Amino acid sequence: MKKNTLSIIIAALLVIIAGVFIWNNRYFTTIRGEEADFTVYDTASITKLFFADKRDHRVLLERTGDGWMVDNQYQASQRLVNDMLTTLNRLRIRMPVSLKKSDNVITRMASNNIKVEVYQIVPRINLFNRIKLFKHEARTKVFYVGDDTQDNNGSFVLKEGADKAYIVHIHGFRGFISSRFSANPIDWRDHIVFNSKMADIQSVKLEINNDPTNSFIITENGRYQFKMQSLDGKDIEYDTLRVLNLMSSFNEVRFESFLTDVSGHRRDSIISSPFQQRLTVVTKDGVSRTVTTFRLLANADLYDYDIEELDNPEISKIVTDPDHQYALLSENNEFVLIQKFVFGKILKPAKYYRLDNHEPVKVISYKELETVESK
Repeated sequence: MKKNTLSIIIAALLVIIAGVFIWNNRYFTTIRGEEADFTVYDTASITKLFFADKRDHRVLLERTGDGWMVDNQYQASQRLVNDMLTTLNRLRIRMPVSLKKSDNVITRMASNNIKVEVYQIVPRINLFNRIKLFKHEARTKVFYVGDDTQDNNGSFVLKEGADKAYIVHIHGFRGFISSRFSANPIDWRDHIVFNSKMADIQSVKLEINNDPTNSFIITENGRYQFKMQSLDGKDIEYDTLRVLNLMSSFNEVRFESFLTDVSGHRRDSIISSPFQQRLTVVTKDGVSRTVTTFRLLANADLYDYDIEELDNPEISKIVTDPDHQYALLSENNEFVLIQKFVFGKILKPAKYYRLDNHEPVKVISYKELETVESK
């Protein structure tokens, strides 16, 4: 009798263990349907994402206590990472590739694809999705993303080790998703330059080349109180509202793009040329960040300049770009492109903040308004 009871108990345990492994292995099998091969339902458990392509590009995105990192070295763009997590969560199979086209699609993917590896924290034992024991990091999905369909409403994917390709899409989204999977580390890096609140800033220093009268330094002198001085130490009476606006403008200041297509020789030539502005922000935790700007030349025709008004006819076709500047960042010595629309408000000269500065206000008469066509 006791042997029968023991046998029943052992059999029951084996059934439970088998059920646990079947449930737990839903991460690795198609037990929940073919779409589970590519879809990640629990994106909060993702710890790493690895991408590699045929051009020897590879990148590792890793979740850390300070946010997502690129190759364990650079801050990742949280927006782009969130978009990728959403893509993995909403990825669905539209249809399998037909047998007639399968060989051709797989052949193309062999020479042009992006390998995707997903790592998650998963339990070794999962009882009815309620009791999860022995959690560990595991590579849960590996698949390849190929090119796009002719209607541009899907992308080809192939699971590692499979001989059957699929067309995937995001339900409700018209377009392809292959461009979201990039193996180039530059594409994932955050474009942040300054990201400090007013209460965290110790000082702001602006140097304008060959213009010491308009260069200045602002230091905190009490809670929301500041001292403004010229670089030779003379106090400057300032407009409080304008200085407060400046000190509150360093939250999420970003550059436009990395200048990876500029040759090393050209980069060195620009950096060795006279700078335009040098802005340094020091926070209370002792971190100092500096951005140095340089002139960016542009074609006069592109911006509709009046060439006859230029002083030097030899450079009549070349003028300063009114919208952009080159910039060198002290952090990682990065060479980037910045927008004057973004940086213009934090690169204003000292005269703008002086208390005795009164900029003229343009007055529009009713006669001018009459010339404006109504819509």
